[in-house]
Amino acid sequence: MKKIAFCLVLLSNLCFAGFAQNVVKQAPAGFDAAHSEIAHGKIDTVTYESKTVGSNRRALVYTPPGYAKNKKYPVLYLLHGIGGDEKEWLNGGHPEVILDNLYDGKKIEPMIVVMPNGRAMKDDRATGNIMAADKVQAFATFEQDLLTDLIPYIEKNFPVKSDRDNRAVAGLSMGGGQSLNFGLGNLDKFAWVGGFSSAPNTKMPEQLVPDPDAARSKLKLLFISCGASDGLITFSKRTHDYLTEKNVPHIYYIEPGVHDFKVWKNGLYMFSQLIFKPVDTSTFPEYLKMSVAPTVNNSGFGGPGGRNQAPPQNMVNDFKPTVTTQTGKQYPQVNSEGRVRVSLAAPTAKLVQLDIGGKKYDLVKDTAGVWTGESAPQDEGFHYYQLNVDGASVPDPASLYFYGASRWGSGIEVPAKDQDKYALRDVPHGQLVKQHYFSKSSNKIRPVFIYTPPGYERESNKKYPVLYLQHGMGENETGWGNQGFANLIMDNLIADGKALPFIIVMENSSVNMANFRKPAPPVQPTGTPQSTPADAARPAGGPGAGMNFAAEFEQVLFNDLVPYIESNYRVMADPAHRAMAGLSMGGMQTRSIVMGNPEKFAYVGMFSSGTFIPTEIKDLDAFKKKGKLVFMSFGGREGGAARIPDAAAEWNKVGIKAVSYVSPETGHEWQSWRRSLYEFAPLLFK
Repeated sequence: MKKIAFCLVLLSNLCFAGFAQNVVKQAPAGFDAAHSEIAHGKIDTVTYESKTVGSNRRALVYTPPGYAKNKKYPVLYLLHGIGGDEKEWLNGGHPEVILDNLYDGKKIEPMIVVMPNGRAMKDDRATGNIMAADKVQAFATFEQDLLTDLIPYIEKNFPVKSDRDNRAVAGLSMGGGQSLNFGLGNLDKFAWVGGFSSAPNTKMPEQLVPDPDAARSKLKLLFISCGASDGLITFSKRTHDYLTEKNVPHIYYIEPGVHDFKVWKNGLYMFSQLIFKPVDTSTFPEYLKMSVAPTVNNSGFGGPGGRNQAPPQNMVNDFKPTVTTQTGKQYPQVNSEGRVRVSLAAPTAKLVQLDIGGKKYDLVKDTAGVWTGESAPQDEGFHYYQLNVDGASVPDPASLYFYGASRWGSGIEVPAKDQDKYALRDVPHGQLVKQHYFSKSSNKIRPVFIYTPPGYERESNKKYPVLYLQHGMGENETGWGNQGFANLIMDNLIADGKALPFIIVMENSSVNMANFRKPAPPVQPTGTPQSTPADAARPAGGPGAGMNFAAEFEQVLFNDLVPYIESNYRVMADPAHRAMAGLSMGGMQTRSIVMGNPEKFAYVGMFSSGTFIPTEIKDLDAFKKKGKLVFMSFGGREGGAARIPDAAAEWNKVGIKAVSYVSPETGHEWQSWRRSLYEFAPLLFK
């Protein structure tokens, strides 16, 4: 009997070993391409009763190829982001295609995937102000809906295994934060947890994992991934750092990319291959080694595990300092191909790397202890970068410094074919000045950059329109002046007769309201109808409050900033001469603020910030009386570029001029936003 038992155990171990995955690599090209010749799963819409919400709610359910009701399956609950619903994964990520291909390759276990609407409220549509306090709160409320309503429905109506070992939760962005919050907060319910580009709703690590021993014993897999150029990466990083400190096994994988479906689809591709099968935690460090740069860098530039230090034979050797190189310094340099060359004296260092564009490139050390090396060609325009010295990331001491990714660091300008748009030309120049004003809403003195056009000081009787121009996540009030060249763009447009002179106000809209006192009633800008900004007194803090960007900045804008500008500068203080625009997060803030306050701005600009259509605005009739322009733009390599022409057409149908613009061959980057401002500014105040 002992021999038989031993053989059974050995056979069981061999079987598990056969099903266990080795290290899962980055998805190859074509992983998300549909193939008609393979077996396909099926996606259906189900409706379940939610006692939590008090209404019937919908979810999509994917059943795998060969699905049979007499067989039981594990379940993955796959959650969407703040601007999506139960169809976001289907429309943007096509998980059914990814999973069908993996099944065909025998790489994943058969599973059911449930894609619910994570906004647990009666009107759970992704319309209107998606960052409104009640909608953000609904993402936290979904925990109760998931545990007490949706999971019981699935387990009653589908042949699923109902124990924690066969239940997983994962999601993107806001859904990634939900997955970490709900999964790690309910270890008796979930053994497999994944967060892809998790958003600021992610709890602090000490709250996520208050008992590291319990996490170590109960979790089968905790998977955290993010794009290297994602402004939200700090939330994944802080979780990873805490888990590492507490010795909680987890996978931390950072790949080239931004906050988009390219990263999230790869997250699903990797995560789905690891769940519901034996996991070898000893392989987890390999994912960190693969992060950003692959284990073997085949580009010939080197990287961890593969250091070919010889530059390409066909590299053009016409390197020269650029405008972002400190005066008097020889490096950093850029050549005509867009390659970046850096140099650092570090005689005792063992490894120095250039980290740019989501990749790391090894530098070569000479006999004097100076390390030098080049990157692959970079896109035209501005790039953040850093140096990595024996594992420590530091700014390049020879570059100018820029605020991005929530820190001061190095940046480099790769000359562009259309750089004349923002070149320092021999034309009349305006003034870009840093001022300070007291904010009652935040109870502190706040900095603001203000651009006044050429002639403002001389023509003391002339009044000007105003554009409130917002930066993106991880940046601040310096962004549009330092990285965006907003002042030079305006100087050149005015000199060429393409734009009217106007004032630009650039404030830091990453406002933390957690410790703010309750604001006073908004002070109305001069010449503005007496109405209160929508949700002006929304409560700060609470679950998901970190995502409620617009409401936080809205109070500072209307209570403090606009009154300061209209009291201290010669401006036309009426909606017809007031515009608001922003890039990325700043564009989302613009959209939310204008939706709630349509009577206050006649011109709206959203750069790489999604779409905006008439049905989303609170009072369309009010906006039609004042509104003159809605402008939407994207970089040509961004997913949203294809959607903005249709959105613009909707505005034109209701009688409000709308313009869409796509920046050629650029992504979610400053070159897209410089070009967007260049196209937007000539349309204003005419």
